[in-house]
Amino acid sequence: MRINYERCGYCGACVGVCKSMAIELIENRVVIYEDRCKRCKACIIVCPLKALEE
Repeated sequence: MRINYERCGYCGACVGVCKSMAIELIENRVVIYEDRCKRCKACIIVCPLKALEE
């Protein structure tokens, strides 16, 4: 997963839906841990600003 930081509003919606806990909001920045990501795409679906892409 990749984050388009120009679009991201740092709302944390993606963090809340990630069952594998691969996404964190750290100091107003979204971080994705690729080694934990299961590619379920829940974060892409829930993102209101369409800032996440595969």
